[in-house]
Amino acid sequence: MHAITIPEAGGPEALVWAEVPDPVPGEGEVLVDVVASAVNRADLLQRQGFYNPPPGSSPYPGLECAGRVTDIGPGVSGWKIGDEVCALLAGGGYAEQVVVPAGQLLPVPEGVDLVTAAALPEVTSTVWSNVFMISHLRPGETFLVHGGSSGIGTMAIQLAKAVGATVAVTAGTKEKLDFCGELGADILINYREQDFVEEIKKATDGAGADVILDNMGAKYLDRNVQSLAVNGRLAIIGMQGGVKGELNIATLLGKRAAVTATSLRGRPAEEKATIVAAVREHVWPLIAGGHVRPIVDQTVPMSEAATAHRVLEESSHIGKVLLVR
Repeated sequence: MHAITIPEAGGPEALVWAEVPDPVPGEGEVLVDVVASAVNRADLLQRQGFYNPPPGSSPYPGLECAGRVTDIGPGVSGWKIGDEVCALLAGGGYAEQVVVPAGQLLPVPEGVDLVTAAALPEVTSTVWSNVFMISHLRPGETFLVHGGSSGIGTMAIQLAKAVGATVAVTAGTKEKLDFCGELGADILINYREQDFVEEIKKATDGAGADVILDNMGAKYLDRNVQSLAVNGRLAIIGMQGGVKGELNIATLLGKRAAVTATSLRGRPAEEKATIVAAVREHVWPLIAGGHVRPIVDQTVPMSEAATAHRVLEESSHIGKVLLVR
């Protein structure tokens, strides 16, 4: 088969479409013929040499895919050859075939085509696990998501609205904020022109946000804590703004607030399976009912993955960028 390889870390040009050995499913695994994958920020970090795949996983980038089951390993039940699926991966989505633990497979949701389904596994698993399973966002609470026009952001807006939360977003352009508003966001903050701490306090009569989903890390740490309500929960899922920040413990104690930080890729397979099962139970019906939809900005041939990486680096997109075979 062919896959996107990274012979040497570097810029987008480091991605090379090359012939590689065919994968073989082992115990509890299935083989998927990949129709599409999606580009995530983690893929850019891997290409640059900063985010290696977990031990034992595929060396190729790609944290999600959609395709058809072509082989089934020992000990797998509930799936058959020919099933159309999408999957959460530890790596290997930028390829013609990938081996997937059966617990990380999902059926293609009703009303979604096979290619578009590749936009779902990573964002739904990330948002559901952090915003609902860990931070316990509840109806009537205020939820702030940074990078509202991203793949994570566009999914977070829709899921938070579906459970009855008030949604605030940050983004850097009027076009992106307008799109977030169309998805249901109630509070639109241009981070280039406005202070999100002040805007959140103004919009909530000083109370603050009950849950914040943050992709920036260090750069926003102190300001996020300032923006939290009493008993607020800050979930950090990215480091685009650096890795070392200063935390005011007195402010955190005064608000009886919590800060969590998670990554999805390196979790044990059983934890991923639990998250995927929860996504199938809670999110898939919302998609089938038309309450939530994947947002795809554009598709790029998989062999031209470098082009897709440049799109993400420019941050001109809204939603997901897909790689198609």
